[in-house]
Amino acid sequence: MNRLRLQGKIAIITGVSRSKGIGSAIARALASEGADVFFTYWCNYDQHQPHGAENEWPALLSAELRTYGVRVESMELDLANSLSPVRLLDEVQQLLGTPNILVNNATHCEEVDFQTLSTDILRAHCDVNIVGTCMLSVEFARRLNTGAGGRIINLVSGQDKGPMPGNLAYVATKGAISAFTVSLAAELASLKITVNAVDPGPTDSGWMDDSIKQFLLPKFPMGRIGQPDDAAKLIGFLASDDAQWITGQIIHSDGGFWN
Repeated sequence: MNRLRLQGKIAIITGVSRSKGIGSAIARALASEGADVFFTYWCNYDQHQPHGAENEWPALLSAELRTYGVRVESMELDLANSLSPVRLLDEVQQLLGTPNILVNNATHCEEVDFQTLSTDILRAHCDVNIVGTCMLSVEFARRLNTGAGGRIINLVSGQDKGPMPGNLAYVATKGAISAFTVSLAAELASLKITVNAVDPGPTDSGWMDDSIKQFLLPKFPMGRIGQPDDAAKLIGFLASDDAQWITGQIIHSDGGFWN
């Protein structure tokens, strides 16, 4: 029997709060490869989104993931809180051990143009998308002193491919993470910690209605809209030893989507 690619690994995945979300698909992908999983969720954010909050989902997902024979823990966590990175890593260490995979999937997004952008809106994006992601990444790396290496995988958007008008705060903060990914990868290479980012493109993760799907479909040359599993499969590969020579990359896993 072939050994599972992530057997013996401990993975953190942030922003896993919805049944159709990319975060849940990532959790399944890593657990199915043998990784123990610790995921975070923040229902208060989802309550203010069009899709709403799924308050029972964390417990349901935990039960599902345990059917793969792995350990699973979770916590509700607001990454806008400056204490959250340390609190999260302390909790993972206590319950599962030293993590060696970090997937920064949690995000804050409000679609705003130049007419509606405000300091408060921009700051809310920065707190989660930049500060939360960056500080969790560096705290993770500081603690990963086993010599066995590790993986940091960030989720970004399509801002590297062209303009995204009407979404200024989100684009600006995700662009910062693309730049951070490349430079952090160079700093952590000697520690055998790879750092990469994945742009999943528009993904049918529960926010698309029929009109949005009809608008987007012609922009996918492969003839279908992206699904959460598409991103999750790539992230499963990047988390594995098979991807040990890949670092500092912004990977557009979007089926050739053009805007």
